[in-house]
Parts: sequence; C-alpha cells; structure tokens
Amino acid sequence: MKFSEDMDPKDWKRLAETCELYLNDKSIKGIIITHGTDTLHYTAAALSFFIQKLNKPIALTYSQRSIDRASTDAALNLICSAKYATSDIAEIALVGHKNTNDEICLAMPATKVRKMHTSKRDAFKIINDTPIAEITPDKINILKTFNARSNNKSKIDIKFSDKVTLIKIHPGQDPAILEYYEQQGYKGIILEVTGLGQVPGKQSSTNWLPKIKKAIQNGITICATPQTIYGQLNPNVYSTGRELQKTGIIFLGGMLSETALIKLGWVLGHKKWNVKEKMLENLF
Repeated sequence: MKFSEDMDPKDWKRLAETCELYLNDKSIKGIIITHGTDTLHYTAAALSFFIQKLNKPIALTYSQRSIDRASTDAALNLICSAKYATSDIAEIALVGHKNTNDEICLAMPATKVRKMHTSKRDAFKIINDTPIAEITPDKINILKTFNARSNNKSKIDIKFSDKVTLIKIHPGQDPAILEYYEQQGYKGIILEVTGLGQVPGKQSSTNWLPKIKKAIQNGITICATPQTIYGQLNPNVYSTGRELQKTGIIFLGGMLSETALIKLGWVLGHKKWNVKEKMLENLF
C-alpha cells in the first residue's frame, strides 16, 4: 500500500520482478495492477520498457472515486480489467472509463496515455494514438492489431539510471538550472520545449542555446519533447528550432514527456547502448 506520488524506480523494478513470476506461471491467466492515479502513467511506461517478450495481458487500473461512494468508478474499471486480463491481448494497458458514464472502458496503450483531469472518472486520455480495445462487462471490441498471448518466456530488463529529470521550458527561465543538474551528477534531461521545438534563444535575455550545447558536450544527454501534448515537434520551421538542432539535442517527435523520462532512464541504464539510436527507436 503506497500513495502513487511516493512511487519511485525501486517500486517499478519490484513490480516488474513480481510480474515476471506471474507471467511465467502457467496457472495464471493474466495480471491486474491497481494503482493510484497521480503517477499511474509513469508506472505503466516503466513496466512497458522493463518487461520483455510479454506473453500475457497486464492491466493497470485505478479509481478516481472511492468504492464507498455511489459515483465510484472502481467497480467497472476492475470488471473491465479482469475482462482484459483474461483476453488474448498480450499488451500492457491502462484500463479505465472511456467517458463519465458507467458503461464502457478503454484499454489504452501504456506509453501513450496521460492523466488529463484531476477528478473526472475518465481522467486518462490517449495522446497521439488510438485505443487497443473497448471493454464492457460483457465483451471486448478489439480496435487495432496487438501482440497475442503466447507460450514465450517473459523476462525483465530493469537496468535504470535515476539520474534523469524533466524540465518544462517557460519564458524568462534561467538556463543555469542545467549547470545545477550537471553538478548533481545527472546523466539525462528531458526538455519540454515550446511550440514546434523552441527554447529562449538569441533574442532572449535568457538564451538557452549555449548552456544546452555545453551540457551536451560535458556528457549529458538532452532530449526534447513537446509541451503542447498533441502533435509532433518540427524544429526546421523556425530559426530558433534550427539553432537548437545544432546543440546536439535529440528531438523525440510527439513522445509524451513522462514516457520520454522513463525511456531515457532505462536507456541510460545500459552503458553500452547508443543513446540517440535507442531513444529514436520505436519500441511499441
């Protein structure tokens, strides 16, 4: 029992290790993980990278309203999660209400989902992707191709560097924060950049470009994700974006910032990997 805001990489690793045991137990049909909503999408992303050769369904689910309330969403979410966990869809999915009505849930891709409301029953939304399935207590309507249940032996890869962080770019922000993280021994930074791929540049009193270039030259991997949530980065459109490319930053298209943070920690945990190639590799 732990509040989700208190979760950390050690908990993600422990969950992955537990999942590995059950995935390779032939008497187990599938797995349901109940989890607080605040950081559920971080855990979903972590398990997606940690668990290799997935052979059974894993449903991560939640309730926005407690089971003692008439408006609870827990019952339907659990029922639909059980329906998903006994299906042939060997994917890690976040399972929860499709809308505010207590009728239907979605199985959502674990690395393409974000909590978009503080209290609504349908708080989680899919970003730049589509649902795996619609689920009711009676049936599953599969909406896309999926990895099928198999007799493969699942294994885990939980190497992870926790020396990664996420910084949201805003006007007037001092780029010296990069030096702070460098001094603290951080190895990777996700910059949530503005627009199509910009940071304050040469016309700004807080020009980020030299500090980014220096940090990268000093061995820190810096990646860019959009803070607009929907859409893709395209740094070629504006001059600031083109200047930012020259620093060596890695643009991650439309990847969610939370997913990018988890992926970067996982990639940096493997010291022999080519970080840029792996960060740009589409694993799901």
